[in-house]
Amino acid sequence: DRFCTYCIIPYARGGKVRSRDLESIVSEVEKLVLNGYKEVVLTGIHVASYGKDVRDENINLLTVIKAINEINGIERIRLSSVEPVLFTDEFVNEVSKMEKVCPHYHLSLQSGCDETLKRMNRRYTTKEYKEIVDRLRENIPNVAITTDVIVGFPGETNDEFNKTYEFLKEIELSQMHVFKYSPRKGTPAATMENQIDPQMKQFRSEKLLNLNKENFNKFAGKFIGQEIDVLFEQSIAENTYEGLTPNYIRVIVKSDREIHGEILKVKLTDIKDEYVEGTLV
Repeated sequence: DRFCTYCIIPYARGGKVRSRDLESIVSEVEKLVLNGYKEVVLTGIHVASYGKDVRDENINLLTVIKAINEINGIERIRLSSVEPVLFTDEFVNEVSKMEKVCPHYHLSLQSGCDETLKRMNRRYTTKEYKEIVDRLRENIPNVAITTDVIVGFPGETNDEFNKTYEFLKEIELSQMHVFKYSPRKGTPAATMENQIDPQMKQFRSEKLLNLNKENFNKFAGKFIGQEIDVLFEQSIAENTYEGLTPNYIRVIVKSDREIHGEILKVKLTDIKDEYVEGTLV
């Protein structure tokens, strides 16, 4: 029901929010535990709106997180992309108390320029976004904040893009997913004036990707030499495994034994392009 001007989802799915039954969520997580899973990711089209269509006003996303936090066997709870407006003082205070909730939040930004955000029909300003980033950092130690950014949105001038770049340089998020705007037939943005040419989109994308590398190196660099728990999710080569720290640093280690699905202590040793090398402790 947000109707961002670039997004086809409200037209494809219908504008009404539909929340999955809380009992069915808990039941599925309990089954996942029995099958050896240690982490769950809460995801949806717009998870911040969970419970808005439920008659009980006490049911919301925080209710779901608390319920899963009580399930024995689940060791990590992670949220997928979330609208920044979810992170009120109450929400941040509550999740900061739950050790199973990963200190990693993917706050969808899309643009660091207020004029662009208005054309996108995003319902926050850069000032509000920064306040939420500051709130998370003040209350959750070592929190990772990742985001999505669209470059080349219709009407994005050089000045507007520069505002986005400077904003992202200032707040130093740990990682950014950068997307070049592509029109979706049937959305307002597809027929907006001043569509941006592909070469300019590519230039802006590369500039943000370079900034992303700088920011990741700064964030990951703070943990080099430390021993951190890593959940190993897959084998990527012979005797080589990949996993994630709670705050979403991708780690690669060598191991002579199968460690897929285990949470193990790793000493982080060296930063590569988008991951960190480590050694099992």
